Amino acid sequence: MRIVVLVSGTGSNLQAVIDAVRAGELDVELAAVGADRPGTYGVERSAAAGIPTFVVDFKAYPDRAAWNAALTEAVAGYRPDVVVSSGFMRIVSADFIDAFGGKYLNTHPALLPAFPGAHGVRDALAYGVKVTGCTVHWADAGVDTGPIIAQEAVSVDDGDTEETLHERIKTVERRLLVSTLKSLAAGAKSPN
Repeated sequence: MRIVVLVSGTGSNLQAVIDAVRAGELDVELAAVGADRPGTYGVERSAAAGIPTFVVDFKAYPDRAAWNAALTEAVAGYRPDVVVSSGFMRIVSADFIDAFGGKYLNTHPALLPAFPGAHGVRDALAYGVKVTGCTVHWADAGVDTGPIIAQEAVSVDDGDTEETLHERIKTVERRLLVSTLKSLAAGAKSPN
């Protein structure tokens, strides 16, 4: 299974995938890693690992439609079976998702449908929940919507800050992403 991973930041989930592939625990081909802005550590990690990289800088396009078209073209050039949004902080268009047969996988640091959006951890803390977690799902053109593939709970501890809770969620999220990709590579789960 060929995957293209999209990142906006450090790429810690991506590193878990790279490590699992190198260890022979995950049978996927990392075709490329792309970012929505230059200078991301996720792209640097990938280049250091010998994985092709690309950047489709959101700020370089006159509008979201032009950026989505450029991103679609860049990703399609790598012929992925699955596109993985891993800390990718941009909403893509329905045309982008359709171009890849709806196989656009997203990770989110909350138990969707609760706390969608860019601040899931902060929102969970503000709401006062005692349990949150992470979700891996097939993304659609909405904000953190689409069929859920896997979820895992993470308890909220007394005194948690957004940073401490998010770090515990990321640890679970990395494992959940790798196990989900294993299942997909084995043909176990499909969005349709």
